[in-house]
Amino acid sequence: MQLLPDPVRRLAAWCAVVLLVSGVGYVGIRLCSELRTAVTPVLLALLGTALLGPLYRRLVKAKVNRSVAAGITCVAVVAVVGGAVYIVVAALIDTGDQIVSSLKDAANSVSDHFGAAGTSLDDLASNAKELLSKFGGTAASNVISGVSVVGETIAMAVLALLLVFFFLRDSHLATGLLRSLAPHGTADLVEAMARRAFEGVEGFMRGTTVIALIDALCIGIGLLVLDVPGAFGLAALVFVGAYIPYLGAFLSGAVAVLVALADRGVVIALWALGVVLAVQVLEGHVLQPMIQSRTVQMHPAVVMIAITAGASVAGILGMLLAVPLTAAVFGVVHELRERYASQDPNSGPSPGVSPAPSPAPSDS
Repeated sequence: MQLLPDPVRRLAAWCAVVLLVSGVGYVGIRLCSELRTAVTPVLLALLGTALLGPLYRRLVKAKVNRSVAAGITCVAVVAVVGGAVYIVVAALIDTGDQIVSSLKDAANSVSDHFGAAGTSLDDLASNAKELLSKFGGTAASNVISGVSVVGETIAMAVLALLLVFFFLRDSHLATGLLRSLAPHGTADLVEAMARRAFEGVEGFMRGTTVIALIDALCIGIGLLVLDVPGAFGLAALVFVGAYIPYLGAFLSGAVAVLVALADRGVVIALWALGVVLAVQVLEGHVLQPMIQSRTVQMHPAVVMIAITAGASVAGILGMLLAVPLTAAVFGVVHELRERYASQDPNSGPSPGVSPAPSPAPSDS
């Protein structure tokens, strides 16, 4: 005899599943947080592998040895990333004093027009360097801790680069290893889920890279036309910032406008703001639907929630990793939905039994 009606029992079962998944997820996040020195390079290496995979496969198809192809790919990414970082930092250092001076002048102008409200802005601009010096003094007092953080960061970067090399070189062995580790009878399902997850990450990284390149090119040309100093560095900053959706574009665009304000005045800064906004409108209404819809489609609300959650868990690094990981989860969910939705509801297998395998794409 059933004490509860079917709808209530189904609701209770779903609640139990949600609680179980939430508990496992929480434990996993805590473990990753405790082991972040080892986990972070692995996640970054997976992102790098997804981004650099097409280049590596092209080299392999050109009859280049796998180890040599992986090495060339890693050297190329080090050169590109290192060059971009150098250009951005050099451009910002060259125009940093001008930005502070222009902000102070802008605060004085506001003070002339709005009185006390503007005075507070003037005070803020006047004390900016003092606040920065105090912050620098605090950081200097903890120099040993700072050196430790820098050393840890360098170690993780080197480890991530080495992992990218091995992941690329041995990518053809991943399927066999995954199937050997899968529980009995679930190898096909586990392989299909892993493929969809990696395809989601690869699609996000590939689509984001194309969009970032177009954004950087358009904004860079606009800044060159406006004769804004450091246009190439600012374009590189836009490219790097595009890997953090929405927030990265806002921050890199704000820096470009501030540099224009520092060197060219308010009118040119407004024109620079117009260029940035026009490019963002182009991205949101044309590039994102046209490019990302072919790779991985996520609602902007999901992206914002993922970024917020990633920031609360791991700061800037969490913001960078949140969206690709969410894309991987979406890929797994889509694979499960497609597999189980195609089955007869009256004769579907139990949760522990693998469904009939669907044709898997051939290995690269």
